[in-house]
Amino acid sequence: MEKTKLAIIGGTGFEKLSKGVKPLKIKTPYGLVNSLFVSEVAEHRIVFLPRHGLDHSVPPHMVNYRANIYALYKIGVERIVATNAVGAIDNDIRPGDVVVPHDFIDFTKHRCGTFYDKAPVTHVDVSQPYCPEIRRLLIDTAKKSGLNVWDHGVLVCTEGPRYETPAEIEMFRHAGCDIVGMTAFPEAVLARELELCYASICYVSNRAAGMQERLTVSELSEISKQTLPKIEKVLTETAKRLPTKRHELCATALKNARFK
Repeated sequence: MEKTKLAIIGGTGFEKLSKGVKPLKIKTPYGLVNSLFVSEVAEHRIVFLPRHGLDHSVPPHMVNYRANIYALYKIGVERIVATNAVGAIDNDIRPGDVVVPHDFIDFTKHRCGTFYDKAPVTHVDVSQPYCPEIRRLLIDTAKKSGLNVWDHGVLVCTEGPRYETPAEIEMFRHAGCDIVGMTAFPEAVLARELELCYASICYVSNRAAGMQERLTVSELSEISKQTLPKIEKVLTETAKRLPTKRHELCATALKNARFK
């Protein structure tokens, strides 16, 4: 398959991007991925992967993250932009805002977060967990689109599928977290382990637990309807502006990462 310029992992609300496109089925050592969609966006080939399935039937703690990332790697993808619905922990961040995180904290419990369970023992550097190049483009294009953009933020990933408790959110706030979601990990690390560029654009669907009376899925859906069209435009513009040469941080991630 011809290499594509970009893959988009679509979170909640992005399932419709696959409409009218025939899916690819890719076998991986970690399972079958049957919902990859290749389309032309602004004359650029883009692979779209709906993280939760076409009918949003896969909960965040059951997503086969290793199969998804490996399938993209197998078909030649080198860059990934993920979208994530998140809750705001920082009091200044509002529903409808967009955050391009610069770091994350893994607070999941049962997910497999590596491809390297056997020799050679491999330790990838995640001092910068997200691709600096893609982050810069996402921030720039999002600001030009009229979105209220936060150009940094710490994203804490929880196991789900339940929402967090007020006490948990208070703990995360004291730990320096700005937003909370259920799908940030292990995608970013798995991508780095395969030397793929990866960054995330998060849209804030609600205030976190304890900051509003209750959390509902209907609220998330309503904010999504208002925000996602603008994010789709950001993704298209980002795809247009990606340079040919990738950032060295991602492209050489395995250099000096293994015990020989």
